[in-house]
Amino acid sequence: MKLTLTKATLSAAIAVASLSAAQLHAADYTFSFAHVLIEETPNGQAALRFKEEVEEKSDGRIEINVLPAAQVGGDVEIIEQIQMGLVDIGIPPTATLGNFEPRMQILDLPFLIADYDTMVETLDGEVGREILDTLNGHNMYGVNFWGAGFRHITNNDRPIENPEDMESIRMRTMQAPIIISTYENLGANATAMAFTEVYNGLQQGVVSGQENPLANIYTMRFHEVQDYLSLTNHAYHAYAAVINQDSWDSLPEDLQAVMLEAFDNGRDTSRALTLQDEETIMEEIKDEIAINELTPEQRNAFIEASMPVHEEYEEIVTTELLHKVYDAVGIEY
Repeated sequence: MKLTLTKATLSAAIAVASLSAAQLHAADYTFSFAHVLIEETPNGQAALRFKEEVEEKSDGRIEINVLPAAQVGGDVEIIEQIQMGLVDIGIPPTATLGNFEPRMQILDLPFLIADYDTMVETLDGEVGREILDTLNGHNMYGVNFWGAGFRHITNNDRPIENPEDMESIRMRTMQAPIIISTYENLGANATAMAFTEVYNGLQQGVVSGQENPLANIYTMRFHEVQDYLSLTNHAYHAYAAVINQDSWDSLPEDLQAVMLEAFDNGRDTSRALTLQDEETIMEEIKDEIAINELTPEQRNAFIEASMPVHEEYEEIVTTELLHKVYDAVGIEY
């Protein structure tokens, strides 16, 4: 993979974002926090609250410069820049991190996590910590899991009610092998595309469908260029909050504690705002897109159809880790 920005260009972008007329004195530590989301999303808002809390509780010793909306590149580029120390903090999707650490893909296995409570217990528990620790060898410290809710499918071909309905749909996916495999296994034609390009891709017919949580579907206005929304709840859209290892190690213990607390509050904020948004989004878009929800029987058909993907990735994510996740989510093996 190649960086889309030169180091000089990136440094200039961060320098411009760092300027503040209100800045009275230089902080001891200045960190950049890059992500691809617009600020109106729950995670975009959580990133801003993270910044405010860190700066306040560190008494100005830490400054956080938030760079939203893919200002320095897409998720793949941001991860590369974090590894290189050009960016300090990010919240990339776990599926995209799978390009760098294959075991991170485990949470994106289709129909793995059934509901919100199971997600919290799994991601915030011991198995979640073990998954984050797989990043240790990649110059990144995995802090915790933020999130944007469960992913659903929109498209312009037909309502998705059974696995057979996915046949031949041109699906936009993240740049993530496991998600590409998921849709190819269901007979769709998967096309990896950067998040910021999806609206135009759908509008111009380059792709005819996509998957995202409701918050992303709504804020990116995908419902304007899609005919059908199928509430498949097929995967939890987890963002791993990560920080460059050298940046993390540069902080004294008291400031690491400030950061950890702010990261946890950012996680909780992202999830709470997501739940609040989902209560109103359906009402907002119901007259603009046809909505269907899977019955238990239809969901079971999708679970059965998805098991070949679990089998395909068992060796990649390791049987040991997969079985620990299965135990946490209540899947028998």
